[in-house]
Amino acid sequence: MRSSCTRLVQCLRFAVRNDSGPVEVLVGKRGLDLIIFNTALTGTSRKPAFLLRERRFHMITILGAGGVISNEAVKLLAVQKQPFRLVARHAHPVPSATETISADLSDKDQAIRAVAGSSIVYLLAGLKYDHRLWAEMWPRIMANTIEACKRSGAKLIFFDNVYMYGKVSGTMTEETPFNPCSKKGEVRAKIATSLINEWKNGGLTAMIARAADFYGPETPNGLPNVLVFEPFAKNQKASWLANDSVPHSYTYALDAARSLVALAESESAWNQTWHVLTTPNPPTGKEFIAMAAKEFGMAPRYRVLSRPMVRVMGWFNPLVGEVYEMLYQNDSPYLFDSSKFERAFRFSCTPYIEGIRSTAASFQKVASSAE
Repeated sequence: MRSSCTRLVQCLRFAVRNDSGPVEVLVGKRGLDLIIFNTALTGTSRKPAFLLRERRFHMITILGAGGVISNEAVKLLAVQKQPFRLVARHAHPVPSATETISADLSDKDQAIRAVAGSSIVYLLAGLKYDHRLWAEMWPRIMANTIEACKRSGAKLIFFDNVYMYGKVSGTMTEETPFNPCSKKGEVRAKIATSLINEWKNGGLTAMIARAADFYGPETPNGLPNVLVFEPFAKNQKASWLANDSVPHSYTYALDAARSLVALAESESAWNQTWHVLTTPNPPTGKEFIAMAAKEFGMAPRYRVLSRPMVRVMGWFNPLVGEVYEMLYQNDSPYLFDSSKFERAFRFSCTPYIEGIRSTAASFQKVASSAE
Protein backbone atom coordinates (compact mmCIF):
# COMPACT_ATOMS: atom_id res chain seq x y z
CA MET A 1 0.00 0.00 0.00
CA ARG A 2 2.92 2.35 0.73
CA SER A 3 4.17 2.09 -2.86
CA SER A 4 0.63 2.80 -4.08
CA CYS A 5 0.43 5.96 -1.99
CA THR A 6 3.85 7.05 -3.22
CA ARG A 7 2.74 6.65 -6.80
CA LEU A 8 -0.45 8.57 -6.09
CA VAL A 9 1.59 11.49 -4.73
CA GLN A 10 3.78 11.36 -7.80
CA CYS A 11 0.69 11.51 -10.00
CA LEU A 12 -0.69 14.50 -8.10
CA ARG A 13 2.66 16.25 -8.38
CA PHE A 14 2.55 15.57 -12.11
CA ALA A 15 -0.86 17.25 -12.33
CA VAL A 16 0.16 20.26 -10.21
CA ARG A 17 3.52 20.70 -11.94
CA ASN A 18 1.76 20.94 -15.27
CA ASP A 19 -0.83 23.41 -13.90
CA SER A 20 -3.43 20.92 -15.03
CA GLY A 21 -6.40 22.15 -13.06
CA PRO A 22 -8.84 20.07 -10.99
CA VAL A 23 -7.85 16.48 -10.28
CA GLU A 24 -10.13 13.55 -9.47
CA VAL A 25 -8.96 10.18 -8.16
CA LEU A 26 -10.97 6.96 -8.50
CA VAL A 27 -9.99 3.84 -6.54
CA GLY A 28 -11.00 0.55 -8.15
CA LYS A 29 -12.54 -2.34 -6.27
CA ARG A 30 -10.17 -5.00 -7.64
CA GLY A 31 -6.59 -4.15 -6.89
CA LEU A 32 -5.84 -0.43 -6.86
CA ASP A 33 -6.74 1.59 -9.94
CA LEU A 34 -5.65 5.20 -9.67
CA ILE A 35 -7.18 7.21 -12.47
CA ILE A 36 -6.29 10.87 -12.65
CA PHE A 37 -8.97 12.91 -14.38
CA ASN A 38 -7.69 16.27 -15.55
CA THR A 39 -10.75 18.36 -16.38
CA ALA A 40 -8.65 21.21 -17.71
CA LEU A 41 -7.25 18.89 -20.38
CA THR A 42 -10.17 16.55 -20.97
CA GLY A 43 -13.11 18.90 -20.47
CA THR A 44 -16.39 17.23 -19.67
CA SER A 45 -15.57 14.01 -21.55
CA ARG A 46 -13.99 12.54 -18.39
CA LYS A 47 -11.28 10.78 -20.37
CA PRO A 48 -8.38 9.89 -18.10
CA ALA A 49 -5.41 12.19 -18.57
CA PHE A 50 -3.24 9.82 -16.56
CA LEU A 51 -3.79 6.20 -15.56
CA LEU A 52 -1.88 4.31 -12.92
CA ARG A 53 -2.85 0.72 -12.26
CA GLU A 54 -1.28 -1.33 -9.55
CA ARG A 55 -2.77 -4.67 -8.53
CA ARG A 56 -2.45 -5.70 -4.94
CA PHE A 57 -2.01 -9.33 -5.96
CA HIS A 58 -0.01 -10.91 -8.76
CA MET A 59 -2.11 -14.05 -9.12
CA ILE A 60 -0.77 -17.01 -11.09
CA THR A 61 -3.40 -19.56 -12.08
CA ILE A 62 -2.58 -23.13 -13.06
CA LEU A 63 -5.25 -24.81 -15.19
CA GLY A 64 -4.83 -28.55 -14.96
CA ALA A 65 -3.56 -28.86 -11.41
CA GLY A 66 -2.49 -32.25 -10.16
CA GLY A 67 -0.49 -33.30 -13.21
CA VAL A 68 3.22 -34.01 -13.29
CA ILE A 69 4.41 -30.64 -14.58
CA SER A 70 1.87 -28.77 -12.47
CA ASN A 71 3.09 -30.47 -9.31
CA GLU A 72 6.69 -29.54 -10.06
CA ALA A 73 5.73 -25.95 -10.90
CA VAL A 74 3.79 -25.68 -7.63
CA LYS A 75 6.91 -26.58 -5.66
CA LEU A 76 8.90 -23.87 -7.42
CA LEU A 77 6.21 -21.20 -6.96
CA ALA A 78 5.85 -22.11 -3.29
CA VAL A 79 9.59 -21.65 -2.72
CA GLN A 80 9.35 -18.23 -4.38
CA LYS A 81 6.34 -17.43 -2.16
CA GLN A 82 4.29 -16.58 -5.24
CA PRO A 83 0.51 -16.45 -4.79
CA PHE A 84 -1.09 -19.05 -7.04
CA ARG A 85 -4.47 -20.62 -7.69
CA LEU A 86 -4.91 -24.27 -8.65
CA VAL A 87 -7.74 -25.25 -10.97
CA ALA A 88 -8.76 -28.81 -11.75
CA ARG A 89 -11.94 -30.63 -12.62
CA HIS A 90 -11.95 -32.02 -9.08
CA ALA A 91 -9.51 -29.81 -7.19
CA HIS A 92 -8.00 -30.86 -3.87
CA PRO A 93 -6.61 -28.42 -1.29
CA VAL A 94 -2.85 -27.88 -1.43
CA PRO A 95 -1.25 -26.22 1.63
CA SER A 96 0.98 -23.89 -0.39
CA ALA A 97 -1.78 -22.75 -2.76
CA THR A 98 -3.51 -19.40 -2.27
CA GLU A 99 -6.76 -21.02 -3.40
CA THR A 100 -8.09 -24.05 -5.24
CA ILE A 101 -11.04 -24.09 -7.62
CA SER A 102 -12.93 -26.98 -9.23
CA ALA A 103 -13.86 -26.18 -12.82
CA ASP A 104 -14.58 -27.87 -16.12
CA LEU A 105 -12.56 -25.92 -18.69
CA SER A 106 -14.78 -27.17 -21.50
CA ASP A 107 -17.52 -24.99 -19.99
CA LYS A 108 -16.96 -21.37 -20.97
CA ASP A 109 -18.52 -19.81 -17.85
CA GLN A 110 -16.55 -22.07 -15.52
CA ALA A 111 -13.31 -21.30 -17.36
CA ILE A 112 -13.97 -17.56 -17.07
CA ARG A 113 -14.64 -17.83 -13.34
CA ALA A 114 -11.52 -19.96 -12.84
CA VAL A 115 -9.27 -17.40 -14.53
CA ALA A 116 -10.89 -14.20 -13.17
CA GLY A 117 -8.39 -11.92 -11.43
CA SER A 118 -5.33 -13.73 -12.80
CA SER A 119 -2.26 -12.01 -14.14
CA ILE A 120 -0.58 -15.12 -15.61
CA VAL A 121 -2.29 -18.39 -16.56
CA TYR A 122 -0.55 -21.71 -17.15
CA LEU A 123 -2.58 -24.09 -19.33
CA LEU A 124 -1.25 -27.49 -18.25
CA ALA A 125 -4.46 -29.48 -18.65
CA GLY A 126 -4.39 -33.05 -19.90
CA LEU A 127 -7.06 -35.27 -21.37
CA LYS A 128 -7.53 -39.01 -21.65
CA TYR A 129 -5.30 -40.34 -24.44
CA ASP A 130 -8.09 -40.66 -27.00
CA HIS A 131 -8.00 -38.87 -30.37
CA ARG A 132 -11.80 -38.61 -30.55
CA LEU A 133 -11.97 -36.95 -27.14
CA TRP A 134 -9.10 -34.64 -28.08
CA ALA A 135 -10.86 -33.58 -31.30
CA GLU A 136 -14.01 -32.77 -29.37
CA MET A 137 -12.61 -31.16 -26.23
CA TRP A 138 -9.24 -29.49 -26.96
CA PRO A 139 -10.51 -26.80 -29.37
CA ARG A 140 -13.24 -25.94 -26.86
CA ILE A 141 -10.81 -25.80 -23.93
CA MET A 142 -8.39 -23.60 -25.86
CA ALA A 143 -11.14 -21.23 -27.03
CA ASN A 144 -12.56 -20.94 -23.50
CA THR A 145 -9.13 -20.35 -21.98
CA ILE A 146 -8.30 -17.65 -24.52
CA GLU A 147 -11.60 -15.89 -23.86
CA ALA A 148 -11.13 -16.16 -20.10
CA CYS A 149 -7.63 -14.66 -20.33
CA LYS A 150 -8.87 -11.82 -22.50
CA ARG A 151 -11.56 -10.94 -19.99
CA SER A 152 -9.13 -11.09 -17.08
CA GLY A 153 -6.32 -9.33 -18.91
CA ALA A 154 -4.10 -12.30 -18.13
CA LYS A 155 -1.11 -13.60 -20.06
CA LEU A 156 -1.32 -17.25 -21.15
CA ILE A 157 1.45 -19.84 -21.31
CA PHE A 158 0.43 -23.12 -22.98
CA PHE A 159 2.44 -26.27 -22.28
CA ASP A 160 2.43 -28.27 -25.50
CA ASN A 161 3.94 -31.39 -27.06
CA VAL A 162 5.49 -31.97 -30.51
CA TYR A 163 2.72 -33.96 -32.18
CA MET A 164 1.93 -31.13 -34.64
CA TYR A 165 5.40 -31.41 -36.19
CA GLY A 166 4.73 -34.89 -37.50
CA LYS A 167 7.66 -37.04 -38.58
CA VAL A 168 10.72 -34.81 -38.74
CA SER A 169 13.92 -35.60 -40.59
CA GLY A 170 16.56 -34.03 -38.40
CA THR A 171 16.18 -31.93 -35.27
CA MET A 172 12.95 -30.37 -34.04
CA THR A 173 13.25 -26.63 -33.33
CA GLU A 174 10.79 -23.83 -32.69
CA GLU A 175 10.88 -23.12 -36.44
CA THR A 176 9.87 -26.64 -37.46
CA PRO A 177 6.70 -26.36 -39.60
CA PHE A 178 3.48 -28.07 -38.62
CA ASN A 179 3.03 -31.26 -40.65
CA PRO A 180 0.99 -33.65 -38.50
CA CYS A 181 0.79 -37.28 -39.55
CA SER A 182 -1.54 -38.47 -36.78
CA LYS A 183 -5.07 -37.64 -35.68
CA LYS A 184 -3.82 -36.36 -32.33
CA GLY A 185 -1.20 -34.29 -34.12
CA GLU A 186 -3.91 -32.65 -36.23
CA VAL A 187 -5.71 -31.58 -33.06
CA ARG A 188 -2.55 -30.15 -31.54
CA ALA A 189 -1.76 -28.24 -34.73
CA LYS A 190 -5.26 -26.75 -34.73
CA ILE A 191 -5.19 -25.47 -31.16
CA ALA A 192 -1.59 -24.23 -31.38
CA THR A 193 -2.42 -22.32 -34.55
CA SER A 194 -5.45 -20.71 -32.91
CA LEU A 195 -3.31 -19.45 -30.03
CA ILE A 196 -0.51 -18.20 -32.30
CA ASN A 197 -3.06 -16.30 -34.38
CA GLU A 198 -4.37 -14.62 -31.23
CA TRP A 199 -1.00 -13.18 -30.26
CA LYS A 200 -0.14 -12.28 -33.84
CA ASN A 201 -3.41 -10.34 -34.11
CA GLY A 202 -2.75 -8.59 -30.80
CA GLY A 203 -5.73 -10.14 -29.07
CA LEU A 204 -3.73 -11.76 -26.31
CA THR A 205 -0.27 -11.91 -24.79
CA ALA A 206 0.71 -15.57 -24.80
CA MET A 207 3.38 -18.14 -25.55
CA ILE A 208 3.74 -21.84 -26.27
CA ALA A 209 6.27 -23.93 -24.35
CA ARG A 210 6.89 -27.35 -25.89
CA ALA A 211 8.50 -30.41 -24.39
CA ALA A 212 9.68 -33.74 -25.71
CA ASP A 213 8.39 -36.95 -24.12
CA PHE A 214 9.15 -36.56 -20.45
CA TYR A 215 10.34 -38.68 -17.55
CA GLY A 216 11.36 -38.25 -13.93
CA PRO A 217 10.29 -39.02 -10.36
CA GLU A 218 6.53 -38.96 -9.79
CA THR A 219 5.87 -39.04 -13.53
CA PRO A 220 3.52 -42.04 -13.77
CA ASN A 221 2.43 -41.53 -17.39
CA GLY A 222 5.88 -40.92 -18.87
CA LEU A 223 6.72 -43.68 -21.35
CA PRO A 224 10.15 -44.48 -19.85
CA ASN A 225 8.54 -44.72 -16.43
CA VAL A 226 5.87 -47.13 -17.66
CA LEU A 227 8.08 -49.20 -19.96
CA VAL A 228 11.41 -49.20 -18.09
CA PHE A 229 11.45 -47.98 -14.48
CA GLU A 230 8.26 -49.58 -13.27
CA PRO A 231 9.11 -53.09 -14.57
CA PHE A 232 12.69 -52.86 -13.28
CA ALA A 233 11.39 -51.84 -9.85
CA LYS A 234 9.39 -55.10 -9.87
CA ASN A 235 12.39 -57.10 -11.14
CA GLN A 236 10.64 -57.62 -14.46
CA LYS A 237 11.73 -57.26 -18.06
CA ALA A 238 11.51 -53.74 -19.51
CA SER A 239 10.12 -52.79 -22.91
CA TRP A 240 10.94 -50.27 -25.63
CA LEU A 241 8.88 -49.08 -28.55
CA ALA A 242 9.68 -49.87 -32.19
CA ASN A 243 13.45 -49.33 -32.37
CA ASP A 244 16.04 -49.37 -29.58
CA SER A 245 18.96 -48.34 -31.79
CA VAL A 246 17.95 -44.72 -32.50
CA PRO A 247 18.42 -41.72 -30.17
CA HIS A 248 15.32 -40.34 -28.45
CA SER A 249 15.16 -37.03 -26.57
CA TYR A 250 13.43 -36.96 -23.21
CA THR A 251 12.63 -33.89 -21.13
CA TYR A 252 13.24 -34.25 -17.40
CA ALA A 253 10.01 -33.16 -15.68
CA LEU A 254 11.67 -30.79 -13.23
CA ASP A 255 13.55 -29.11 -16.09
CA ALA A 256 10.23 -28.57 -17.87
CA ALA A 257 8.72 -26.92 -14.78
CA ARG A 258 11.81 -24.74 -14.23
CA SER A 259 11.54 -23.62 -17.83
CA LEU A 260 7.86 -22.73 -17.55
CA VAL A 261 8.36 -20.61 -14.44
CA ALA A 262 11.35 -18.81 -15.96
CA LEU A 263 9.50 -18.13 -19.21
CA ALA A 264 6.43 -16.77 -17.44
CA GLU A 265 8.61 -14.35 -15.45
CA SER A 266 10.43 -13.03 -18.52
CA GLU A 267 8.85 -10.03 -20.25
CA SER A 268 10.86 -10.69 -23.41
CA ALA A 269 9.66 -14.30 -23.74
CA TRP A 270 6.02 -13.58 -24.61
CA ASN A 271 4.38 -14.01 -28.01
CA GLN A 272 6.83 -16.70 -29.04
CA THR A 273 7.19 -20.47 -29.14
CA TRP A 274 9.84 -22.04 -26.92
CA HIS A 275 11.24 -25.51 -26.47
CA VAL A 276 11.74 -26.16 -22.76
CA LEU A 277 15.07 -27.22 -21.36
CA THR A 278 15.94 -30.68 -22.69
CA THR A 279 19.33 -32.37 -22.50
CA PRO A 280 21.06 -32.63 -25.92
CA ASN A 281 22.79 -35.70 -27.36
CA PRO A 282 20.13 -38.17 -26.19
CA PRO A 283 20.86 -41.86 -25.71
CA THR A 284 19.45 -44.66 -27.81
CA GLY A 285 16.81 -46.89 -26.26
CA LYS A 286 19.45 -49.53 -25.62
CA GLU A 287 21.68 -47.00 -23.83
CA PHE A 288 18.82 -45.55 -21.80
CA ILE A 289 17.79 -49.01 -20.60
CA ALA A 290 21.39 -49.93 -19.75
CA MET A 291 21.76 -46.81 -17.57
CA ALA A 292 18.46 -47.55 -15.81
CA ALA A 293 19.35 -51.20 -15.23
CA LYS A 294 22.65 -50.17 -13.66
CA GLU A 295 20.82 -48.01 -11.12
CA PHE A 296 18.64 -50.97 -10.18
CA GLY A 297 21.67 -53.26 -9.99
CA MET A 298 20.30 -55.67 -12.57
CA ALA A 299 20.94 -56.88 -16.09
CA PRO A 300 19.36 -54.76 -18.87
CA ARG A 301 16.69 -57.29 -19.80
CA TYR A 302 14.10 -55.91 -22.21
CA ARG A 303 12.09 -56.58 -25.35
CA VAL A 304 11.37 -54.29 -28.28
CA LEU A 305 7.66 -53.91 -29.07
CA SER A 306 7.46 -53.96 -32.86
CA ARG A 307 4.77 -52.26 -34.91
CA PRO A 308 2.85 -55.52 -35.49
CA MET A 309 2.99 -56.32 -31.78
CA VAL A 310 1.68 -52.89 -30.79
CA ARG A 311 -1.08 -53.12 -33.40
CA VAL A 312 -2.30 -56.45 -32.09
CA MET A 313 -2.08 -55.30 -28.46
CA GLY A 314 -4.13 -52.26 -29.45
CA TRP A 315 -7.03 -54.49 -30.42
CA PHE A 316 -7.42 -55.40 -26.77
CA ASN A 317 -6.20 -52.20 -25.09
CA PRO A 318 -7.53 -48.85 -26.37
CA LEU A 319 -4.62 -46.92 -24.81
CA VAL A 320 -2.08 -49.04 -26.68
CA GLY A 321 -4.20 -48.57 -29.79
CA GLU A 322 -3.75 -44.81 -29.45
CA VAL A 323 0.02 -45.27 -29.17
CA TYR A 324 0.14 -47.09 -32.52
CA GLU A 325 -0.34 -43.98 -34.67
CA MET A 326 2.50 -42.28 -32.78
CA LEU A 327 5.13 -44.96 -33.41
CA TYR A 328 6.73 -42.75 -36.07
CA GLN A 329 8.27 -40.96 -33.07
CA ASN A 330 10.01 -44.16 -32.00
CA ASP A 331 11.16 -45.92 -35.15
CA SER A 332 13.42 -43.03 -36.23
CA PRO A 333 15.68 -40.55 -34.42
CA TYR A 334 13.64 -38.20 -32.22
CA LEU A 335 15.81 -35.14 -31.65
CA PHE A 336 14.50 -32.16 -29.71
CA ASP A 337 16.49 -28.92 -29.60
CA SER A 338 16.15 -26.40 -26.74
CA SER A 339 19.20 -24.27 -27.53
CA LYS A 340 17.04 -21.13 -27.90
CA PHE A 341 16.01 -21.46 -24.25
CA GLU A 342 19.53 -22.30 -23.12
CA ARG A 343 20.94 -19.20 -24.82
CA ALA A 344 18.27 -16.93 -23.35
CA PHE A 345 18.27 -18.21 -19.77
CA ARG A 346 21.66 -19.86 -19.23
CA PHE A 347 20.09 -22.82 -17.43
CA SER A 348 21.90 -26.12 -17.26
CA CYS A 349 20.08 -29.31 -18.27
CA THR A 350 19.83 -32.34 -16.03
CA PRO A 351 22.21 -34.94 -17.55
CA TYR A 352 20.45 -38.17 -18.54
CA ILE A 353 22.50 -40.20 -16.08
CA GLU A 354 21.39 -37.95 -13.21
CA GLY A 355 17.75 -37.90 -14.29
CA ILE A 356 17.74 -41.67 -14.67
CA ARG A 357 19.38 -42.09 -11.25
CA SER A 358 16.80 -39.85 -9.55
CA THR A 359 13.91 -41.59 -11.28
CA ALA A 360 15.19 -45.05 -10.40
CA ALA A 361 15.67 -43.96 -6.77
CA SER A 362 12.06 -42.75 -6.59
CA PHE A 363 10.79 -46.12 -7.80
CA GLN A 364 13.06 -47.98 -5.40
CA LYS A 365 11.76 -45.86 -2.53
CA VAL A 366 8.16 -46.71 -3.40
CA ALA A 367 9.00 -50.40 -3.77
CA SER A 368 10.77 -50.55 -0.38
CA SER A 369 7.93 -48.76 1.42
CA ALA A 370 5.45 -51.27 -0.01
CA GLU A 371 7.35 -54.24 1.43
